[in-house]
Amino acid sequence: MIIKLKRKMKMGDLAVTLVCIVVILLCIMPMINLLAQSLSSAQSVINSKVKFMPMVHNTEDNSHKFGITFDSYRYVFLDKAFARSMWWTAILTVICTFVSLTMTILCAYPLTYDWLRGKYFINTLIIFTMYFSAGTIPNYVLMKSLGLLNNPLVLIIPNCLSVFNMIILRSFFFGIPESLRESAEIDGANPFTVLVKIYLPLSGPVLATLALFYAVGRWNGFGDALLYINAAPQWVPIQLKLWQLIQNQTSIDLSTVEMVAGTIPRASDAIKAAAIMFATVPILIVYPWLQRYFIAGVTIGAVKG
Repeated sequence: MIIKLKRKMKMGDLAVTLVCIVVILLCIMPMINLLAQSLSSAQSVINSKVKFMPMVHNTEDNSHKFGITFDSYRYVFLDKAFARSMWWTAILTVICTFVSLTMTILCAYPLTYDWLRGKYFINTLIIFTMYFSAGTIPNYVLMKSLGLLNNPLVLIIPNCLSVFNMIILRSFFFGIPESLRESAEIDGANPFTVLVKIYLPLSGPVLATLALFYAVGRWNGFGDALLYINAAPQWVPIQLKLWQLIQNQTSIDLSTVEMVAGTIPRASDAIKAAAIMFATVPILIVYPWLQRYFIAGVTIGAVKG
């Protein structure tokens, strides 16, 4: 016998639903408008004819009508510097994610052992760095003294460990029953074996969540490249490349620039929109593959019945 419970939607539920729909629309409207600009002709964007729908300029009667053109994407795809920056950012993201996860695991795992000498002092020092830092200028002087300026390692080493993510992983390790570790130690397993054979296999959701955090953070990283990468264009990540493009400090290609007041060449707004979409879509594609792990990871610590 199956009992079905019917619950009528109340006004409060309807109001919450409407608010959620409005918030979602407000969040995606700028992206929709940006996508429309990237699919429009440069002249339509310049004349402000694009409003959430791609428009194409007709040179015969000087009109603007609904249409799609991929000229801006073609310019972006064919630009060697932009493509190189995209590939370098993808490789950098993979390297930084792997290094950051390794450092996070090696920092969080030893702190789960009660017999670790100086455990609380080490933990205090690590947490202290989360709230206090030297500042921009001392960090720049440090990187310069270490010879890391215009070096790809400056995009990997300084931010290879997030204390906040380490605390999340350590809390998850504390939730693993000690009986599993004790039984492995009775069988002769050392701490490294316990980590590889027991802790890591059980930490799939939280590791996937942290990997997503690290990957998105590195892909969107901009400040460190702006400060430390000034004379090495081959190591410029995609976000800094976009900033240079928007600031008109660089152009996609001489054949794609336009003249402002007849004198100053710059990349068109349509090309800028296409470049932004080109740099945003790859990291959005990664999310669905990690979504189920992400949902499981963010619910760590929830009450279980």
